[in-house]
Amino acid sequence: MRELLVNLGENSYKIEIEKGIIKDIPRRIRKVFNGEKIFIITDKNVDKYYGDIVLDSLKKDGFSVSKFCIEPGEESKSFNTLPEIYEKLLDFKLTRKDLIITLGGGVVGDLGGFVAATFLRGVSFVQIPTSLLAQVDSSVGGKVAVDLPRGKNLVGSFYQPKRVLIDPNVLETLDEKFYKDGMGEVIKYGCIKDRSLFNLLNTLNTRNEVMEHIEYIIYTCCNIKREIVERDEKDTGDRMILNFGHTLGHAIEKYFGFSKFTHGEGVSIGMYLITKLCEEKGLVKEKYSEDIKNILVRYGLPFEVDLKDKDTIIEAISLDKKNMGSRLKVIIMQEIGNAKIYDTTVEFFR
Repeated sequence: MRELLVNLGENSYKIEIEKGIIKDIPRRIRKVFNGEKIFIITDKNVDKYYGDIVLDSLKKDGFSVSKFCIEPGEESKSFNTLPEIYEKLLDFKLTRKDLIITLGGGVVGDLGGFVAATFLRGVSFVQIPTSLLAQVDSSVGGKVAVDLPRGKNLVGSFYQPKRVLIDPNVLETLDEKFYKDGMGEVIKYGCIKDRSLFNLLNTLNTRNEVMEHIEYIIYTCCNIKREIVERDEKDTGDRMILNFGHTLGHAIEKYFGFSKFTHGEGVSIGMYLITKLCEEKGLVKEKYSEDIKNILVRYGLPFEVDLKDKDTIIEAISLDKKNMGSRLKVIIMQEIGNAKIYDTTVEFFR
């Protein structure tokens, strides 16, 4: 087992990475929870494979457990989904001394975490991420949110989980599209902080080869995020570096109604386009956009897109959370493994 401690004082928690952990959830939960009731939030795709495994094992261990399944996809991460979940929590008579488990990918983790942060002004929760993207990124760091029609994650909070339990084996059932989606975030970590990870990814030719290194890959990405989150929990400084490719990526996702591109695909396009734009503006000494393009192609990820209405993209960027007053913080890659925050305005993208 690989283990990390996210050291945030009273909000500290451990990340446990181990194959087969999905079959040992009750014992792991009892390390951080001594209450009676557990409410599981998952989606219908994940539920088919792991919902009953987790629910039945918790019941056999003496917990009172209820489960709620949302429709899979970004569309569920909205205010429209919240009332039904809150009603189910009330019906279950969940209290502040009880626990919520988010069992799923990034949408389930973000939405379920937001529910945990807001129901009764805060209920403890544990993340059990089942997608590659969630395992390497979104389950760690305490960002919880829902989307608005005008943009992603515009309503949310920082609310840390009590534990993150990562089982790489569950990735075996992950659809190919969402495997690639997660690899977009893995590549991001290589770009911003770890050239050796980037170089390793360039030597792997198949999904099976990636899976041979998956515990190391997950640990490396989580460790990078841990170090950054410990320095900047509330995303006002260094943590913004984790958003490399995200400003354009989120705008592109929004432009296509969150239906054409997954989050990882949007980030992939964003990483390539922002690096190419920086090269054109003379902000970086060497040209690395081709390196990014080549690794994205290697993993079957998109790197460019035809945007007919540039003003709509600019509008989405103007609502980005990295806007500080009239200024916009853009993340640029100086070289592979080294990114920095660049202070500009939305005019940068015109």
